[in-house]
Amino acid sequence: MNRLTHVDAEGKARMVDVSQKPPTSREAVAKGSILMKAATIRIILEKAMPKGDVIAVARVAGIMAAKKTSELIPMCHSLNLTHVNINIRVDAENNRIDVESAVKCIGQTGVEMEALTAVSVSLLTIYDMCKAVDKGMTISNIMLIEKRGGKSGEFRRPLQD
Repeated sequence: MNRLTHVDAEGKARMVDVSQKPPTSREAVAKGSILMKAATIRIILEKAMPKGDVIAVARVAGIMAAKKTSELIPMCHSLNLTHVNINIRVDAENNRIDVESAVKCIGQTGVEMEALTAVSVSLLTIYDMCKAVDKGMTISNIMLIEKRGGKSGEFRRPLQD
């Protein structure tokens, strides 16, 4: 498919009509990272951030964000998600926190945007909770890792070093 689906023949934005598509199992996985000072990582691991447990709050924020994606992204359909998992890994050696989301539904359209939104909001939540001690954090590498289901089939990003 080499055409944009969210624009009509005249180039105007539109929501794609999926009413004739059969519901199928859909899954997507996305990931991203946030880099920060070593001291910030230590505070997070010690659960000493003044706003609370950074990892726990970021996980809940990601789940909530996945469920609200259609309210944030104009052409996304609202979906009845059947599962959202947020995995957060602190990499103290590299002063980085990695977030991965896995989202599932049985529906007429995919969950890629929900997975990407979950990762983005989890990372933004980490930034928000830590900005008082580290304004120089960098959010990066938010990407779709894989998706399954639907007409376009399977996508898997090649492994990266």
